[in-house]
Amino acid sequence: MAQVIQVAILGMALGGVIALMGAGLSLVFGVMRIVNLAHPSLIIAGAYVAYWGFKLWGVDPLVMLPVAALIMAAVGVLLYRLMFEKEARSARYSEMTVLVTFALAMMVEGLLGSLFTNTQRVTSPAYATEAFFIGDIFIPKGQLYAGLVSLVIIGGLALFLKYSRMGYAIRATTQNRDAAELLGVNVNFISVLAFAIGIGLAGAAGSLVSFVFSFFPAKQWEWIAMLMSVVVLGGMGSILGTVIAAFTLSVIAAFVGTWIGATWSTMTFFLALFVILLIRPQGLFGEKPELV
Repeated sequence: MAQVIQVAILGMALGGVIALMGAGLSLVFGVMRIVNLAHPSLIIAGAYVAYWGFKLWGVDPLVMLPVAALIMAAVGVLLYRLMFEKEARSARYSEMTVLVTFALAMMVEGLLGSLFTNTQRVTSPAYATEAFFIGDIFIPKGQLYAGLVSLVIIGGLALFLKYSRMGYAIRATTQNRDAAELLGVNVNFISVLAFAIGIGLAGAAGSLVSFVFSFFPAKQWEWIAMLMSVVVLGGMGSILGTVIAAFTLSVIAAFVGTWIGATWSTMTFFLALFVILLIRPQGLFGEKPELV
């Protein structure tokens, strides 16, 4: 029984981080229908911001988190203006963004690889290797702190979307872009804002990833399937669904890795993506597409 509780705790701790990693991806798709395959590479860019802040100046990655988020949000504004704004009204916008963001992912990976090489790195604050012990059960401090901070950020995002005027505008744009524009919402500004928030969340997730996982530029190709499975299972555009899916799949993957083998742990996400696309392609909280 103790082992079951232990594995569940470890899975839930990582689930919070994965939820934050997927939240920005889900928000961007919900508002602008951008399938951002470059999201994991931007998370890694945020991880490098935290890593070098710790390496050069000894700044804790939790302290570097808002810095990484702001830097990546600024990058998000620049990317949206350069790559997505002009074609936002195209009928095949979502399909086009798959190719554009795939190319962006390769460019970001190449840039990071040129600057930092493909050496595996990890930020190493003291708590990253410490744990709380409750009898025979241990809770890694690094994973616990990362999971709790992720939930606080996601909770703050949820409150912002539900109660602020900008949040109303973002939700209105998510539900019906044309209707929101008719009601006076500056859809172009809201799109830039939402994209900046989404990429800012990638930067925040990167700061937490920097001491929870080892990372290097090419790591993005492992993470994209994991994040897509979480977002698709939860329902494309549903942040609540993304959070629930992240915790569910993380706990299942933890048990699979413990009982079957570590190699199969990652396969849990691939298999979930395959099954959900076959059975319920709109995900748990997504809307069923209408037939034309």
